[in-house]
Amino acid sequence: MLAVTVAACSSGEGRTQPPPPATESHAPSGPVPAGLEKFYGQSLTWADCAPYATSDDAKAAFRVKDAQCARLTVPLDYAKPEGDSITLGLLRRKALETDERIGALVVNPGGPGASGMAAAAGLASRTATNELGKRFDMVGFDPRGIGASEPQIRCLTDAERDADRADDGETDGSPEGVKKQEAESQDFATKCAERTEHGPSMLANVGTRDVVKDMDVLRSVLGEPKLNYLGYSYGTRIGSAYAEAFPANVRALVLDGAVDPEQDAVESLVAQGQGFGKAFGEFSNWCAAREDCALGRDAAGVTKAFQDLVRPLIDFPVPVSDGRKLSYEDATTGVIQALYQEDLWEPLNTALNDLKRQRGDGLEKLADLYNERGADGRYGTTQDAFVAIRCVDDPRVTDPAKLLDAQKRYAEAAPFLDDGKPDGSARDACAFWPVPNTSEPHLPNVEGLPKTLVISTTNDPATPYQAGVNLAKAIKGALLTFEGNQHTVFLQGVSCVDRIGIAYLVNGALPDEGTRCTAK
Repeated sequence: MLAVTVAACSSGEGRTQPPPPATESHAPSGPVPAGLEKFYGQSLTWADCAPYATSDDAKAAFRVKDAQCARLTVPLDYAKPEGDSITLGLLRRKALETDERIGALVVNPGGPGASGMAAAAGLASRTATNELGKRFDMVGFDPRGIGASEPQIRCLTDAERDADRADDGETDGSPEGVKKQEAESQDFATKCAERTEHGPSMLANVGTRDVVKDMDVLRSVLGEPKLNYLGYSYGTRIGSAYAEAFPANVRALVLDGAVDPEQDAVESLVAQGQGFGKAFGEFSNWCAAREDCALGRDAAGVTKAFQDLVRPLIDFPVPVSDGRKLSYEDATTGVIQALYQEDLWEPLNTALNDLKRQRGDGLEKLADLYNERGADGRYGTTQDAFVAIRCVDDPRVTDPAKLLDAQKRYAEAAPFLDDGKPDGSARDACAFWPVPNTSEPHLPNVEGLPKTLVISTTNDPATPYQAGVNLAKAIKGALLTFEGNQHTVFLQGVSCVDRIGIAYLVNGALPDEGTRCTAK
């Protein structure tokens, strides 16, 4: 699932000198699995966050006032807790009203592969004046292998990532094209195993199965008898998996932008295609009402207009001012990034108008945002981690007939992304992954779980609305519907949603069945 940009930056208002390091210790809280006592009872040393930043975006996010960072030690392999250990980066902003503190709110922004530390920093700024910020410590963790956590999942170098984005070989469905794509996929899997510390052992233990165990260690080390959790997008999969593994350890779960727990990789892909197809239609209607619409004033003709504009990039990429060239892949990736939120529709229209003049900078910038490429040409870890986690979270799909059917259905669901070339049955990197999957979609058993809150947006492009309906039913939670065009919504300025979500986290109050919110 695509990463939700919960915390792209932080204001850092009132930033002062970093506090001196402070070590905190708590006795293990709640039940402790056998053999894990030293992890559940470890101390944390909270200190300045600057050394934890692995990118310019992280540096900016971590400047939030009163943020503290620490490292949590967890087993590399929970089946061998006496073996190698790894560390997770943590960021915390303490509750602003300590005498009314309820506990810690642990945050994950999705991906898989996005930074929970950056997400918590962004939410710390957004909640500084509301009940949530006053009564909860805001805590984010970078899941194993990601961001400030060590070791990082590493597959491609920055130069290799640039080259991969510039290559539109995936549009070649010929036998030769399929052979080339599969060779590249196998090479990617090999590089992940070679360049990631602990190699296949690390890759075998980066999935959701292991992240939820890390999160229970974190809960205990923070001194929390019960977990309060806010998960966005793929973070809802972490949340539902934690609810199944540790139902008695939950106080409150808010899951926004749901992943359907029973949907396999193919059905999830097709559903996401439907979401992006619908979002492109909403953008098209918005655009057609404008005099400067890059795709014309006839909403019925925008798909062809878009295809006529971007398909030539397959053979004739357009120059970008920094010396790169805008490929078809990057053009469509830039559009997908913009469909995540209405705020990016204006820049998208401008970028498409620029493309008509053979200028590729606007779409390339949007694609860079999606791929976490900084102005210095350095990439974040999200894209490598995304593949590594998905390859162990879901059974691999290798049947050529299923691959072709998935491509056909995706193109039907999102026709604007149809490249016009014959489909091929190339297997992706997961088919060549050096370790087996450790999870698979299923209906979670959450006996004993307290009531939870699922938030689903009617026109969410990445995690379609029905997935939220299905998740709420699966975990017997309350469903809050938001009528809007964006990916996730809680704590993003919609007062109706924020009021209901905060009331649930603070008081346990759930909305009435059928409750709906709008942006107005």
